[in-house]
Amino acid sequence: MSRNDAAPGTGTAPPRRIRRLLSLLYVQCLIGVLAGAAVGWLWPSFGAELKPLGDGFIALVRMMIAPIIFCTVVHGIASMGNARAVGRVSLKALIYFEVLTTVAMVIGLVVVNVVQPGSGLHVDVSTLSTEGLPPEATASHESFAAFVLAIIPDTLISALTGQEILPVLLISVLFGFGLNAAGEAGSGITQGIEKLSKVLFTLIRWIMRLAPVGAFGSMAFTIGNYGLDTLRHLFLLVGSFWLTALFFVLVVLGAVMRLNGLRLLPFLRYIKEELLIVLGTSSSEPVLPRMMGKLQHAGASKPVVGITMPAGYSFNLDGTAIYLTMGAVFLAQALGIDLSFAEQLSMLAVMLVTSKGAAGVTGSGFIALAATLSAIPHVPVAALALIFGVDRFMSEARALTSVVGNGVATLAVAKWEGQLDETRARAVLRGDIPYTSAPEAEHTSEPQAGPAPGEDPVESDLTAAAGTDRAPVPTAG
Repeated sequence: MSRNDAAPGTGTAPPRRIRRLLSLLYVQCLIGVLAGAAVGWLWPSFGAELKPLGDGFIALVRMMIAPIIFCTVVHGIASMGNARAVGRVSLKALIYFEVLTTVAMVIGLVVVNVVQPGSGLHVDVSTLSTEGLPPEATASHESFAAFVLAIIPDTLISALTGQEILPVLLISVLFGFGLNAAGEAGSGITQGIEKLSKVLFTLIRWIMRLAPVGAFGSMAFTIGNYGLDTLRHLFLLVGSFWLTALFFVLVVLGAVMRLNGLRLLPFLRYIKEELLIVLGTSSSEPVLPRMMGKLQHAGASKPVVGITMPAGYSFNLDGTAIYLTMGAVFLAQALGIDLSFAEQLSMLAVMLVTSKGAAGVTGSGFIALAATLSAIPHVPVAALALIFGVDRFMSEARALTSVVGNGVATLAVAKWEGQLDETRARAVLRGDIPYTSAPEAEHTSEPQAGPAPGEDPVESDLTAAAGTDRAPVPTAG
């Protein structure tokens, strides 16, 4: 009898199950996070030196984000063939972003006023200094007009080589409409872009094999460099922030999913690998390509995913929104500054602007908080020194909340547009249709039929575009 034919209970099956379990990215990332935390705690100086492992992984993924967004958005819009459809999707997404961001800020404001984590610290403002803060925190911050103008890249190519998502989104939309306007001349380019996107997703699949290494290095650096002792001094702030973020995800985002006929917990299980990568790297940026692939796999059309998900990384940072209100009011409480209700509302209005455009990279929420403090007269920027040591421990919660929020937003907008295959979505979230990490391989590019007599051509454009981006739901038997 061969080894593979061994009878049950002989000891062969458990090792096989263990090997199969260890082959899962979710398990590998979990091991990387736990091992990194242990190394950072036991050997702090060595753990702090492992930062390049996490930085290198994030850099590898970052170099793929711009071309993947470009290919996804361009092909999606070229499939739509209608500017009204794109505008409608964008408008619904932006309205949703503003509403949920405001809700997140209000929740953070309520919690920090009830818990009052900064009360009793009695910090003397004269003892504070901006020395030791990152240069971005003390630099002058751009106005809203400058932020809007910065969306326009210097050249068409420079957007693809830069660090910002919004310029990539702008040229992708313009290029997609350009291919539509070019007619037959643009169809060949559209097919080439679709083939290129398959290659890019294959590269991302290879890069993601390094995710456990990146999570290990980033977590070892965080614990080794900042230490768990720093949490003792500001435990109330960090703990209340994590609980507030958890409340927002489970209650607010859970309600959004329910209203759209889906459930949150199965969705969280579906993206568990991405959540662990975010937890390990403290950044939502590395999981953007995989999140776009998984949302398409779950039944959302490529055009809606391509527009909503990247835009959410600049306009729908729910975790950062909670952090801004809680961080600013905490600093005011620590300094003994009594902010009136009107002053807190004016601060919230400023945050609605300063929270936009912050990329999903580590530390962006801290920089956004610095921009907020520099725009209001109540709290000095030097007060940031009080929370700089524990900011990294809140960065994970910010990134996790924002990733879940953007995934839920994409599914919601797709549902409102009629571009969510709900039967497939439920089957995918139940685990009936596993994600293969190569969603582009499922897509086809068959010619689309025109609208039926009496049918809205705009709706037909969106439906036709979405129909090619989903695999059929398997049936019983």
